[in-house]
Amino acid sequence: MSVLLYLIPIALFLGLVGLGGFIWALKSGQYEDLDGEALRILDDDDDKPLTD
Repeated sequence: MSVLLYLIPIALFLGLVGLGGFIWALKSGQYEDLDGEALRILDDDDDKPLTD
């Protein structure tokens, strides 16, 4: 039972760290252009003709 005195504050601290990281990601613009980043992988730069 005394282990809960350690585990509950640790769990609350880790939850707050995760929430802080999520809020930081929102404020720094990490979720601004999700479609553009998703379509960038489909852009094939190998289609350019080779010049020898």
